Amino acid sequence: MSIEQRIHAHYAGLSPQERRAADLILDHLDDLALYSSAELAQMSGVSRATLSRLYRHLGFESFTELRETARTLRQQGVPLGADGDPELGQHLDQELRNLRKALDPSGEDRTARAVQALAGARRVLVIGMRNSYPVALHLKQQLQQARDEVRLAPLPGQTLGEELVGLGPEDVVVLLGFRRRPRGFERLVAVCAATGARTVLVADGTARRHAAAVDLWIECPLDGVGPFDSYAAAMSLVAVLADGVLAATGAEGRQRVGRAAELYAELDELDLR
Repeated sequence: MSIEQRIHAHYAGLSPQERRAADLILDHLDDLALYSSAELAQMSGVSRATLSRLYRHLGFESFTELRETARTLRQQGVPLGADGDPELGQHLDQELRNLRKALDPSGEDRTARAVQALAGARRVLVIGMRNSYPVALHLKQQLQQARDEVRLAPLPGQTLGEELVGLGPEDVVVLLGFRRRPRGFERLVAVCAATGARTVLVADGTARRHAAAVDLWIECPLDGVGPFDSYAAAMSLVAVLADGVLAATGAEGRQRVGRAAELYAELDELDLR
């Protein structure tokens, strides 16, 4: 059970003082790791003994265990925190920190290598599941405007096995592996690498343990000040990669963009007013 579920399950049996402390914990689930037990006691206006009783009622030996549980859940991408919206300035500051880390000039070589691989590959397979799927779809759509032979997996109703058949050293697999990945991701990374294709992993820091198994690792944080992850930096990274690939393909890429625009007009697909 999550911390929130434990509090709700035991709330009726808590004393008024314990409920006051429990309410404070619910309001600070997302940043619980920033506080000490003494600070929580002061903020809630209860004694540390009351807090200790509350921890035990919730099934924790100590505040340290409670805090570590909250930290683990947040690292896994579990939405935590109060119902209120964070201040817009806080949100902006966090987004800027994410962008600076994802697009850090010191990691420019990694980005350049990824662009070179994507532009020069015979085929590009972009894989993203669950939370990673929208980012994977956007990357596929952008790359497809600059070059041919770009595929997305898994498609609805399809599995991954058939998408990996025939891949080799001339191809590139881009794995989007943001947190709350499905089970078996480690095996997927290994199987993609075993095809002989160059593998690029784009993910937040929770996927760092897979970095040694791929050819290129690009870390892209999702941290937010509210309960949910933010994918703004991930989408910005997609734009950087796609811009780089279009520039690398030169006249051929520009001709492809132009032909696509002509087809949009022929099919009357886009409202350009």
